[in-house]
Amino acid sequence: MDRAEADFYLGLNHEDKIREAAETLAGVIRPTPLVESDFYSGEYGCSVYIKPEHLQRTGSFKLRGAYNKVARLPELLIKKGVVAASAGNHAQGVAFAASAKGIPATIVMPNVTPLIKVDATRAYGVDVILHGNDYDECYHKAVALADENDATFIHPFDDYEIICGQGTVGLEILEELPEADEILVPIGGGGLAGGVALIAKTLKPGVKVIGVVPEGAQSMKLSLEDGRVNRLASVKTVADGVAVRGPGQLTFLIAQKYLDEVITVSEKDIMENVLLLMEKHKFVVETAGVLPLAALKHCAKPGKKTVCVTSGGNIDMVTISSIINQGMISRGRIMCFAVELPDRPGQLVQVATLLADLGANVIGLEHNQFKALDRYSDKVVLEVTVETNGHAHIHRVLETLKDVGFVIRRIY
Repeated sequence: MDRAEADFYLGLNHEDKIREAAETLAGVIRPTPLVESDFYSGEYGCSVYIKPEHLQRTGSFKLRGAYNKVARLPELLIKKGVVAASAGNHAQGVAFAASAKGIPATIVMPNVTPLIKVDATRAYGVDVILHGNDYDECYHKAVALADENDATFIHPFDDYEIICGQGTVGLEILEELPEADEILVPIGGGGLAGGVALIAKTLKPGVKVIGVVPEGAQSMKLSLEDGRVNRLASVKTVADGVAVRGPGQLTFLIAQKYLDEVITVSEKDIMENVLLLMEKHKFVVETAGVLPLAALKHCAKPGKKTVCVTSGGNIDMVTISSIINQGMISRGRIMCFAVELPDRPGQLVQVATLLADLGANVIGLEHNQFKALDRYSDKVVLEVTVETNGHAHIHRVLETLKDVGFVIRRIY
């Protein structure tokens, strides 16, 4: 989208357009009422509410924008079909909308897209083409296909009707909790943050709208700091749903005008909050979806009412397993260490007894004389993985082992 077109859309009545989108989506989307989080509220001393868009149909907020856009296509364009590019959530949103409206659709997805997302998209009866290794590569393929077939390309974020569809998230938040002080939203290309900011600042100018990006994909934050759209040479983050090299022209201008702040969170914080949501709320939320909760440690203000949008829940089991392990490590719930012991009876029992007395549950053990520093000594290396109860507990375990004479090397 060029600047002139973007300026035109910026001049429209955003509240009317977003309320029209809400009418279009009535009966299509699933209600996602706010969930007050006792855990996060207690952790940060404020009232934290979760807007659980991971429970939405297709598993993501993306359905809102995709359906709003597809439903408004004129008859002439409907016959020619639609094309979209996506790593997963937008793909399923467009596929659902096209299937519901009986419109031919082709979705281009990166080769690295988890099979579960590819299968979920195909299940709506659309054509799926795998191409490239990231969103930008499949985007160029999709645009070329749309041009070749005179089809309509459905942009995942830089489209006013898409943005208005996503803005219904913000409308619902303020209708349910008009006293909200802050709304935290993940940012990739900026469609969700843009839509929420448009309606929030229209209905309640005093509410703060804060975008959240991961360290490895800060294109919107860097663009805002530079005062123009910037494109990153590459992105690298576990939060694949926001792994976008650059925002759109319209989403950038909306963010520049309406967003109060953009916060960066670490990969460690992301993985930790995937685990916390599973433990504390029994919510399975994808990595991009937990960005707002990961940001609370940077922006939570005592006494304020803060809404965090968990944007999606489409995550594969292999990723969940890996992230749970990483999250448990970062929370001090698992610790692994190595110790070199004399190769004689009773040494292993002594270590095991100390750990038991300290309340550290052994969940992995490797006793290997070939890992000794001196292969011809009478020493063996013992690697132990234990379940612990936080970083203070880990410190107590390691210090106790050192106090009785063991030389410890912590592995993680």
